[in-house]
Amino acid sequence: MPYGFLGKVLHVDLTRAAWTVEEPPEALYRTYLGGSGLGLYYLLREMPPGTPALAPENVLVFSLGVVTGAAFSGQSRCTANARSPLTGAIGDSQVGGFFPAELKAAGFDALVIRGAAATPVYLWIKDGAVELRPADHLWGADTATTEDAIRAELAEPKARCAAIGRAGENRNALANIMHMASRAFGRTGLGAVMGAKRLKAIAVRGTQPPAVFDRKALQELHAWGAKNLRANPSVEDLHVNGTAGCVPYQQLTGGLPTRNWRSGVFERFEEIAGETMTATLLKSRDTCYACVTRCKRVVEIAEGPYRVAPRFGGPEYETIAALGAYCGIGDLAAIAKGNELCNRHGMDTIGSGATIAWAMECFEHGLLTPADTGGLEPRFGDAAAMLTLLEQMAERRDFGAVLADGSAAAAARIGRGTDAFLVAVKGAELPAHMPEVKRSLALIYAVNPFGPDHQSSEHDPSYAPDAPAEDQQRLAHLGLTRPEAMDVLDDEKVRFAWTTQKVFSLADTLNLCQFDWGPAWQLYGPEHFARMVRAVTGWDVTLDELLLAAERRIHMMRAFNQREGFDRSHDTLPRRLAEPRVGGPSDGVAVPPAELERAKDAYYRLAGWDPATGNPTAATLRRVGLDWLADTLAPELEA
Repeated sequence: MPYGFLGKVLHVDLTRAAWTVEEPPEALYRTYLGGSGLGLYYLLREMPPGTPALAPENVLVFSLGVVTGAAFSGQSRCTANARSPLTGAIGDSQVGGFFPAELKAAGFDALVIRGAAATPVYLWIKDGAVELRPADHLWGADTATTEDAIRAELAEPKARCAAIGRAGENRNALANIMHMASRAFGRTGLGAVMGAKRLKAIAVRGTQPPAVFDRKALQELHAWGAKNLRANPSVEDLHVNGTAGCVPYQQLTGGLPTRNWRSGVFERFEEIAGETMTATLLKSRDTCYACVTRCKRVVEIAEGPYRVAPRFGGPEYETIAALGAYCGIGDLAAIAKGNELCNRHGMDTIGSGATIAWAMECFEHGLLTPADTGGLEPRFGDAAAMLTLLEQMAERRDFGAVLADGSAAAAARIGRGTDAFLVAVKGAELPAHMPEVKRSLALIYAVNPFGPDHQSSEHDPSYAPDAPAEDQQRLAHLGLTRPEAMDVLDDEKVRFAWTTQKVFSLADTLNLCQFDWGPAWQLYGPEHFARMVRAVTGWDVTLDELLLAAERRIHMMRAFNQREGFDRSHDTLPRRLAEPRVGGPSDGVAVPPAELERAKDAYYRLAGWDPATGNPTAATLRRVGLDWLADTLAPELEA
């Protein structure tokens, strides 16, 4: 019998309202491990090249890792993959909470969804039984109302849902797929893909959790995490203050993007810090299935102009930065309200906040006027304008209709030189960790296949000479023994970026939370990965084997982009990053374009990609066991 995984993949054709169950061989699971690896396998094999992101032929895959559903911290994650309507490249997104473990207990390792329904539907899965049910009555409902209505309709109060709101229905390129109205498959617009398929939600209920090979070993590993959580300052702070606990550190280093990235310091940072949220708005700390870290914020505001319901969670650091510092807004209550609006309507907080900040700077320079915005005057520091624009974007109305697909699409539509203020790569807005002070992120933001992402590699502070000894010991386990200053981007820092990118890719392949599992400061480190997979699956794996699967995923993402017309020329950074920041420790600091180009050359060589095109060579694909993909892409690839 299989351990950890179930050996069942559900294929759903929405056009035909039909489904089948595939039973892949164990070798497929060991090769791809689930998660992004498995999702990319189906996309590359079953979706025709050139398929538009919002076409019925776009394949949407939800995939679990081979360890999802086993009772230990950080495993309840699910990956969604499809072609992104935001970038046109690969879409890749993960969510936590309880939906992932519930889907595994309901009988499936992955869902492969094709076609488009004639009228809105939702997918209902319970203990292996599958049903497509009408969702006309849910179309237009927000994410919380949708979940509540489905549970009541099914008489299943413990059902878990992944649903879209108004943004997804309107096919906004910034649309998320939401779980619990507070967890998001975010960043690559996959909510719009569900909207185009008229798939309102996926509801799951399972009572048969997967078997594990060595329960005692797994329990010991879980107990180790619970015992060591308090001894790990980084993870302990996640528990106490959430991800927003890093706001003061970002300010101290000049790395808090402010007023559309013109500066790295925000004069009102203390008002929006995690400690302030803990002391004022925090109602409780939520968690994901079987996780001891409990980093999820739940906030509530019962009175005043910005009432916030706890159902929609609380703002993470990225949200606080994007809706706050990016826009020059220091009102934590307004930011929490913006977070609620985004989660209610299913809209990405990073992309939305960054797009509004871009519009504010365009307005400041007279490139947008009240005639363009319907009388609205979006200025830095104006919380009311930020909230109004979020509502308009979700509903795709008024000036929000121009912004609904992100800043790059809006700049292309408006023209007038508005592209000068874009802070985006491949059409996706930058997250709130600044390459000016964490220099390896300049490289990762440029080369990452699904756009700029702060969770695709380890950050430079963990590899600095003054990094905690525990971080350095774990990185040494990966062969990283020559720490460097944070603002350096030489060959050694490129090696750091590529090596830790593989570890983060492993987390997204096994579907592990990167706050619990990673290369340096996380609760569990490189020394734990193989032990955990052996305990769950019984496979006699090594860390090297697991990292090869993680590397395989990176090459597959890049190969997907290659067949859709992407190459080295798309691995760029916005011109704003080449301009010096103003104020604070990062005053006068920029990312020199020549430095980035040298780093890209070194990165492509390490990855085994053609430096001229930035794409994997056939020899590299064959080295990692992707012969079928090398054959598919030939003769475009050189040996």
